[in-house]
Amino acid sequence: MFDNYRKFLQDFDNLLSYLFETQKKYIKCQKGCTGCCTKGDYPFSHLEFSYLTEGYINLPETTKILVQQNIRQLLLDKKDFKGERFEHVCPFLINGECCVYEYRGIICRTFGICYYDDKEGYVRLPDCVYNGLNYSEYFDKENSILNISDVPKINLRIDRVLNSELAKQYKLESGEILPMLEWLEAPEK
Repeated sequence: MFDNYRKFLQDFDNLLSYLFETQKKYIKCQKGCTGCCTKGDYPFSHLEFSYLTEGYINLPETTKILVQQNIRQLLLDKKDFKGERFEHVCPFLINGECCVYEYRGIICRTFGICYYDDKEGYVRLPDCVYNGLNYSEYFDKENSILNISDVPKINLRIDRVLNSELAKQYKLESGEILPMLEWLEAPEK
């Protein structure tokens, strides 16, 4: 079921490696940094969530229990949440590491890099820019201006990636895109 998606991910990861390499002077990502995994709503397409589920199924039982506990707590927290957008720690972040790293979604793979969003008409920056990390040395917070000329011209929004020429090449049918917790609340979707 996932053969074409795995091939797509190989090509997409190669593209991302190239982008991270060309942007390396701005990027401070390193193993152990989990800033991207601690505050978000993590949009996943149906295809990505199904693939993530495969990764979960392959986890050791003790890790599955920890993930299940995280999910239960997040669903309880979400029930009590009164705001507009429920942002949370990813339930797959266990002991400071992603327990399903090879199965992570597009949003996780693109975290940390800026890009030009041609649909919205502006440069999207990773949130860590506000924490003194990626791109922060080149970002004027006061005026919200990124002072670099080599912003990647590829749109890395999940909907654009999953409808890209590369995705079409692999005949991907990604399905609906929802925040991760919505998939976890209603696994029958």
